[in-house]
Amino acid sequence: MRPLKTIVSLLTAVVALSGCTKADLFNVIIPNGGYSVHKDIAYGDNPRQILDIYEPEKHDAHNSVVVFFYGGSWQKGYKELYKFVGQAFTSKGYTVVVVNYRLYPEIYFPDFMNDAAQSVAWVHKNIGQYGGDPSHIYVSGHSAGGYMSVMLALNESYLKAVGGSTKWIKGAIGISGPYDFLPFTDPKIIAIFSKANGADTQPINFARKHTPPILLLTAEQDDEVSAKNTLNLSQKMRELDNPVEAKIYHEVGHIGIVLSLAQGFRNKAPTLEDITDFIEKTNQAKQH
Repeated sequence: MRPLKTIVSLLTAVVALSGCTKADLFNVIIPNGGYSVHKDIAYGDNPRQILDIYEPEKHDAHNSVVVFFYGGSWQKGYKELYKFVGQAFTSKGYTVVVVNYRLYPEIYFPDFMNDAAQSVAWVHKNIGQYGGDPSHIYVSGHSAGGYMSVMLALNESYLKAVGGSTKWIKGAIGISGPYDFLPFTDPKIIAIFSKANGADTQPINFARKHTPPILLLTAEQDDEVSAKNTLNLSQKMRELDNPVEAKIYHEVGHIGIVLSLAQGFRNKAPTLEDITDFIEKTNQAKQH
């Protein structure tokens, strides 16, 4: 089997030659069976405030819901590319919600966090119509999306602003997310967070007692988001005696860790297995 980096390079080359979108090309290899998709559901008034719901044919015992925020440095991304995430988690019986949110330069921090909270509020209110259990909502994401999922779980203000609570979150799953990344060095990241105090932009500064359980996954070969983000936050959470798990994968990088959710790539890292184990253990644990 070709190395993961080679496969990604080949896919990118074919996209350039064919004129297809990356989503069109990559989605061809993703199985269509076992779930149905409800597309472009609005959770707000902005054209970017829409989501897709992947509903499994067979639900898990708890009808758990995985809300997924993709990465892209808060500057790019689109939900259609993440069919593989929907397929991965519906194969475990979970209802999956893949969220679009507003991006820079249209908006700045904390606007995308407000979108994240608004989308979770919509899910909490409406997901029962799609077979999901609003008392078993897991927020998850990769890279910038990992930041968003963890920040939602730690900083209570976002969900409170939409009439909710972090009690809505059964657990949070961050995949190669930045949680402790001051000082900013990239000019666009500086701009994105320019309208807030630097300390208020860091999830680690909102670590507290009695948060939802958190799973943090990172990649040793990640050259975009340092593993120290996961290590620092997990240490802080343990000091506060909060339920946290942290895992470092040694054979993948920043893209490979999330791509390992896709069928055909799962031998690269046990991402899906570890997330499933976390969800099942959390479902069975008593609420603190």
